[in-house]
Amino acid sequence: MQGADLGQDEAFARIRLLRSPNIGPISYRQLLRRFGDASAALAALPDLAARGGAPYRPAAEARIEDEIAALKRAGARYLFHDFPAYPPLLAEVESAPPILIVRGDTALAARPAVAVVGARNASAAAVKLARDFAAALAGEGFVVVSGLARGIDGAAHRGALANGTIGVIASGIDIAYLPEHAELQEAIARQGLLLAEQPPGAEPLARHFPSRNRIIAGLAAGTLVVEAAPRSGSLITARLAAEFGREVMAIPGSPLDSRAHGCNRLIRDGAVLVQTPEDVIELLSGFDGVPRSTFREAVADYAPAEELSDAPADIAGLLTTAPVAVDELIRQSGESPAAVQLALLELEIAGRLVRHAGGRVSLGN
Repeated sequence: MQGADLGQDEAFARIRLLRSPNIGPISYRQLLRRFGDASAALAALPDLAARGGAPYRPAAEARIEDEIAALKRAGARYLFHDFPAYPPLLAEVESAPPILIVRGDTALAARPAVAVVGARNASAAAVKLARDFAAALAGEGFVVVSGLARGIDGAAHRGALANGTIGVIASGIDIAYLPEHAELQEAIARQGLLLAEQPPGAEPLARHFPSRNRIIAGLAAGTLVVEAAPRSGSLITARLAAEFGREVMAIPGSPLDSRAHGCNRLIRDGAVLVQTPEDVIELLSGFDGVPRSTFREAVADYAPAEELSDAPADIAGLLTTAPVAVDELIRQSGESPAAVQLALLELEIAGRLVRHAGGRVSLGN
């Protein structure tokens, strides 16, 4: 069932499926492929969880009804993974959200995009640089993506607002991610595009920010880090961009300023040094999926099996709380990828499996 063919009942079932315990982007897509639609997948969850060793109850229908009512009050709408308006570059990411909640112009997500991220406690010079770069990039047709945080994010959004910006928040779409950015967030929703993965009413908890960062990196052909300390969340976004095969760029800074150390380290490790908006435009114009940046994350050569087998592989004895690559489980078990994927799915739905970046899994603690 694709895009415009999605009926109201199936849309409701998809939302309920994604909000049910232990269902993530990978298991969601596997369940839809296996059972054909979300209603059938929901009906199968208790049996799958029992085979994984735990009882199961899907999300309550009343909870989904409340969520839909809150979404309508916020003037937002759902964007499902197989809708034509779903962002095309984000759709290439294995862990992309199956359902986005949006306000604004989804056509912006189809345009060439660059993520501009950096320090929350940014220097005045870096804030001006981010604003000027964003304005110049947006003026040349690039949509500027960022996360509505203090410092660099806010400056990037303001610089690009007149010509195209996408804001990705870690809260529900009805909550101002920062109180001082409430007006900016509303302006983005009206003039650009505002995206949320969390349901309405969700507070911006710490665990939501890495998830937000993967959306930012996934939307754009490249990520530009303007200023960042060595342990900055912006570097997480840059690492994710590298993992997704996108361009990673950084503006160098003084070695005397700790807020520049993250950018300088990125450049040392292979990110492309940029000094002008023209440098970014040159890198991203006609981006063909082969970045010039040599900054890379070690990622397993892995793709989820398109189909699940009828019987699961016996892999429980191979798993520990230490993450291991799925392709390694396939090699060591001697089982088919489809059988291993079914076993992992059953364990995940039962709450016993944790999925990690790069196609790795572990038992839950």
